[in-house]
Amino acid sequence: MSGLTRDILKWLQSLDLTTQIRNPKWEFSNGYLVAEIFSWYYPQEIQMHSFYNGESLAQKNKNWYLLKNFILRNSFDIKMEDVDGTIHCREGAAVQLVESMYEILTNKRVKKILPEIETDYTDFAYQQRLPMHARSTASKAVKNNLRLTEILADQNIITSTAKAQKIINDHIDHRRQERIEDPKRFGIKPSLGDRCVRRADLSQKLFSEPSHLTVTSDLQSELETESMKEGTITREPSIQFKEIDVKQMDKSTFYQLPVQSY
Repeated sequence: MSGLTRDILKWLQSLDLTTQIRNPKWEFSNGYLVAEIFSWYYPQEIQMHSFYNGESLAQKNKNWYLLKNFILRNSFDIKMEDVDGTIHCREGAAVQLVESMYEILTNKRVKKILPEIETDYTDFAYQQRLPMHARSTASKAVKNNLRLTEILADQNIITSTAKAQKIINDHIDHRRQERIEDPKRFGIKPSLGDRCVRRADLSQKLFSEPSHLTVTSDLQSELETESMKEGTITREPSIQFKEIDVKQMDKSTFYQLPVQSY
């Protein structure tokens, strides 16, 4: 029953369902209880003799095929991502589906506290609550977040490989973030670049950081003019050239000189 609010639990108990709900992730996966809930409000459209209370993938697909057509026909605000996540027993998908059904069928809003981590139907939120040494490895992350029913439902090797690769990439990113947040645990020493002292810009230091020194208007105007000079680019040349006329000697005079003998 974890994940469901008190109002939703009272609502489910008032419907007198055939199965007691202990873990929504498993009880709602085959779609039988979802059809039973809708049959209380739409008895003419949802008839329980058309649904099977089984756990096989074929029976799940039959039940959810009828339910998807019913949802689309009535234009209910239910995301197909929640439906697919419920079929494949993903974390938090069944709870989100039941909350949407509660708001649609009772015209009430669910009162709950928004989670700190956005729900992405993975076990990331659960892994964050575990100690560092107990968190899953890459192979365990693939096993937890990629169900066998997903592979059987879509037997395309390329699609399954892409899903597994995405889970591994997310796991690597989470591990990298853990090393950044707790470098002492992993024995990471700061590099030479990390140890260097960064000096802040003069204008940023004067105007952003509080100080006991007051910035005068003259200094502020000087900084503004310097920044304007640096920012403006003119097309006029900064160096002026002057053209010089050179009078060259006539070379014919050298040939007319007398030759001297020694």
